[in-house]
Amino acid sequence: MLIYRLLTEDDTSAFCHKVSDAIAKGWSLHGDPTMSFDAARGVMRCGQAVVKDIDTPYSPDMKLGQQ
Repeated sequence: MLIYRLLTEDDTSAFCHKVSDAIAKGWSLHGDPTMSFDAARGVMRCGQAVVKDIDTPYSPDMKLGQQ
């Protein structure tokens, strides 16, 4: 089963570390990264979709970051 996550973070090294950690845990990039300006906070935000094939059935109770 293919599961999906959308990783988001301010445009800092924390975002790169979050994506790198997911890749190290077997997640694959899915599509292009995105950036958007958060006017309320005055910062750029980044997003990257990732996917991973798992052997267990999907459940809404899954903690996707632990897969």
